[in-house]
Amino acid sequence: MKYLKWISSILRRHRSAIAVMLLCHVLLAGCAVGFVYVSKRLVDCAVLMLQGKSADDLGVLAAVMVAIVIARIGLNALKGYLQVATEIRLKNRLRRRLFDILLRMQSDGGNRRHTGDIISRMQEDVRVVANVCAVSLPNVFGTMLQLLAAFVFLMILEPMLGLLIIVIAPLGIVAGKYVAARVRRLTHDIRESDAKVQSHLQESVQNITLLQSMEYTDVSASSLGELQGGLYGNEMRRVKFSILSRVVMALAFQAAQTVAFLWAVFGISKGTVTYGMMTAFLQLVGQIQRPLMELSSQVPTVIHATASIDRIMELETLPQEEDVEPCMLPGTAGVRFENVRFAFPDSLKPVLDDFSYDFKPGTRTAILGPTGVGKSTMIRLLLSLLRPQSGSITVYSNGELAASSRHCEAQNEPWLSPASPATRCNLVYVPQGNSLFSGSVRDNLLMGNPEATDEQLRHALHIAAADFVFDLPGGLDAHCFESGAGLSEGQAQRIAIARALLRPGTILLLDEFSSALDNETEITLMQRLTASLPDHTMIFITHRERIIDYCDSVLRLG
Repeated sequence: MKYLKWISSILRRHRSAIAVMLLCHVLLAGCAVGFVYVSKRLVDCAVLMLQGKSADDLGVLAAVMVAIVIARIGLNALKGYLQVATEIRLKNRLRRRLFDILLRMQSDGGNRRHTGDIISRMQEDVRVVANVCAVSLPNVFGTMLQLLAAFVFLMILEPMLGLLIIVIAPLGIVAGKYVAARVRRLTHDIRESDAKVQSHLQESVQNITLLQSMEYTDVSASSLGELQGGLYGNEMRRVKFSILSRVVMALAFQAAQTVAFLWAVFGISKGTVTYGMMTAFLQLVGQIQRPLMELSSQVPTVIHATASIDRIMELETLPQEEDVEPCMLPGTAGVRFENVRFAFPDSLKPVLDDFSYDFKPGTRTAILGPTGVGKSTMIRLLLSLLRPQSGSITVYSNGELAASSRHCEAQNEPWLSPASPATRCNLVYVPQGNSLFSGSVRDNLLMGNPEATDEQLRHALHIAAADFVFDLPGGLDAHCFESGAGLSEGQAQRIAIARALLRPGTILLLDEFSSALDNETEITLMQRLTASLPDHTMIFITHRERIIDYCDSVLRLG
């Protein structure tokens, strides 16, 4: 029931296309039965004419048969077009939906899913689900409808033969239940194995230089082989099981066809069955047998999709940030920690315990301490990417409230607001490491402010000591490859700083922002930052003691 409810929700926007597809299936079922009926009439008329008896006009019947054939071709073409169009739209919509969820995910700092596993779900699982919803499920409906129509027509012509053929159904149902449970387990194992292969490939490609330098390529390739071996084993177990079940069903169907043929032969010998009825029997048994064979492959496909639906639903249940309006505080903002405690899930020791500190508006603070003491965690708390287990984090300002910030609720003077996604607009963050996206330098800078002019881009690059950009081929339109490949680490850092400076916030958070800079460039950068942004609150996470010379205060953790 949960799967039907979920599928119904994602198909809501595609109801018209699904309705037309189902109508096509209804008409196709009618055409199939009509074709059998016209075939019977044609054969019987031909036999009567051969015997010199009066019969219907063969030309009229032949024209009706041709019309039915053309109608079936047209309906199949329309159905196929709608299936492809709906499948593509559904894939795009599902991926966009999952992408939005991931972008707004609220983390508790615990173990996150591997990016390779997430990509596998957004690619392969979404593809499987879209195909089942847009193609397989409508086809199952059409197949069952065709099966029902053929069976009813056979019962009208020869009830005893129809009852004899339908004896196969209980065997199919029993086999189907067993197949359903087994195939679903195997499919889940295959999805998990495939995600591990995807994760290994992604990590290895991202760190190929490290693997080569450490002479670890053979080990990595061997690990991939082991993972692929596990995936191959799971897939082959499912293939063998599916083949065995199909062989059993095929034997039953062949028995049904043989029974129908012999029934018609003996009926003709006794004069109770006409040649036209024999033709109809064989066609109707085929129209019962073929749908059952199709169901034997379609139903497992739908069952496979339930494993993919489970994996997609897991992503959809990830905790989400609250959807709020940005709260831009007036003037220069500051941040206050009061008795904050934060510990990662399953950790025995808190990263921050009863921590209090006031980063006052307009001050510059250097945060120093050994690795793992909680410096970057503090930044994530400031950005509301993590939430403390106790205590409070407050963003506040002494300025006058701007008209554009009327949605900000101030508790008292000075203006203040608890740190949340709403206050994130007050913060300008530069993460450690290379954080550039593939595209041009301009594309990366405009992420900070899509409306920025070339003059504003130049000004931000100058403050960030990134004037070298204008010496690159293409200048602002010079291409940045994935993760800033083609630029030095220090150049990529400075472009990232310029990108952050284009944001409107007044609290500047810089996490190891100068780790790849030489001494001279670092001094130039600090001088320009402090001179050009005197009204900003600056928080520097650093291991370099030189940064202290440009700060009002120092916070040493650990």
